[in-house]
Amino acid sequence: MVSRVSTVAFEGVEARQVDVQVQIMAGSVVFMIVGLPDKAVSEARERVRSALVASGLALPAKRITVNLAPADLPKEGSHFDLPIALGVMAAIGAIPHDALEGYCVLGELALDGTITPVAGVLPAAVAANAKGLGLICPAASGPEAAWAAADMEILAPRSLIQLANHFKGTQLLSRPQPRIAAAPTNLPDLNDIKGQETAKRALEVAAAGSHNLLMIGPAGSGKSMLAARLPSILPPLAPRELLEVSMIHSVAGHLAGGELTNRRPFRAPHHSASMAALIGGGAHARPGEVSLSHHGVLFLDEMPEFAPQTLDALRQPLETGEAVIARANARVSYPARVQLVAAMNPCRCGKANDPGFSCRRGPVERCAADYQARISGPLLDRIDIVIEVPAVSAADLILPPPAEGSAEVAARVAAARARASARYQALGLAEASTNAGVPVSVVEQVARPDAVATKLLRDAADAMRLSARGFHRVLRVARTLADLDGEDAVGRIHVAEALSYRARTDRATVIQSA
Repeated sequence: MVSRVSTVAFEGVEARQVDVQVQIMAGSVVFMIVGLPDKAVSEARERVRSALVASGLALPAKRITVNLAPADLPKEGSHFDLPIALGVMAAIGAIPHDALEGYCVLGELALDGTITPVAGVLPAAVAANAKGLGLICPAASGPEAAWAAADMEILAPRSLIQLANHFKGTQLLSRPQPRIAAAPTNLPDLNDIKGQETAKRALEVAAAGSHNLLMIGPAGSGKSMLAARLPSILPPLAPRELLEVSMIHSVAGHLAGGELTNRRPFRAPHHSASMAALIGGGAHARPGEVSLSHHGVLFLDEMPEFAPQTLDALRQPLETGEAVIARANARVSYPARVQLVAAMNPCRCGKANDPGFSCRRGPVERCAADYQARISGPLLDRIDIVIEVPAVSAADLILPPPAEGSAEVAARVAAARARASARYQALGLAEASTNAGVPVSVVEQVARPDAVATKLLRDAADAMRLSARGFHRVLRVARTLADLDGEDAVGRIHVAEALSYRARTDRATVIQSA
């Protein structure tokens, strides 16, 4: 007789159903797992054997065959331990044969029979609920699974013994409760930054429309400080966004204690990060920093120091909102709708804009052009706002802290985003909430400038040699500026300010093509 247990295998954030089939029959004493298992799954037989012995059960001296169907789907991860163990227990009569019907099971076993946390419990719970199944998962992952549905049956045992007693009726496992992480109370505030009013304005515009931002300035001018304060002015995640972000972090194993948070992600990888670390990939096609930043901020400090090929790999995720990892035997897609914020020096020594500075490498203009050319023109074209952040003067540093901080800016950002979201909801775009994320056709409809602004935009587009992408990004920023002003129409002042944020990009592209 064959016992069956339902579990899942992950393809990106999608949980595909896997049928664990266990058969015990007479023959040579062997424990065999088939169905394209990886090394972690193949080693499950030793963990299962030890966990069962520690729980007071012994494997029969027979031939045990475990088949993971479908057989052509690669199986990766340690979460197959628990379904294999329960299948064996059902086959030898340690638990009722029909006890596991209606459940999806995942969990890793320790040698003493305890059930330890695994990655991917939230997407597994969502997939199980969609199929009308309950979920059996580790106790530490129970709060994470409880977010899938309020009426979903969830068992979160700490050990095999607890689960066996529950099925026998001698112990009752209560349903875990969803848990949310405490909101941070010490976020960096904008009132810590003295001076840099132009940069603060650009940061506010970028936050209001989720626009990509590049800051260029000498060392110590406050670029990293400005970027670190962006999370303090961003609104919390909407429920739909919270679920998407949490599923990615669950697959990556980053949900500590199963706690979810509505704070937008802020990821700042080091410039030595590889392409697989930034975009995703590796032996098991794990999500990269661009996907872990989904609906949040990806901050690249010292942007030209990243490998050029790694930076250019960002072009497709920034345009499509997803990171596609293609391998010979698999193709995985992770959501990656991020707001890119980058900082860089004007040249390698950072003093190219200092009056009277003479570079040892040659003419200052050429030194700065060589350094900035490490960022390709097509990638620059995907950045909406490029600003210069000058060095802070001593006169600014001795001033008292500014009266306006993150709370006041965050209120304006929230109002602008609410205005944009209501507009797109009225147009039937349920998933669109920011001006940076809507299709081009919608941008042309909602950001159509008046006659005077149209003439300015047409003349500037010819003079600056804007690409089609650059043209539409100016419209997106202008629409955000109008939202910040509470205006329904895009006027000349909005177009003029949006064009000023493209001027530096235009100069950099011209230098690279020279």
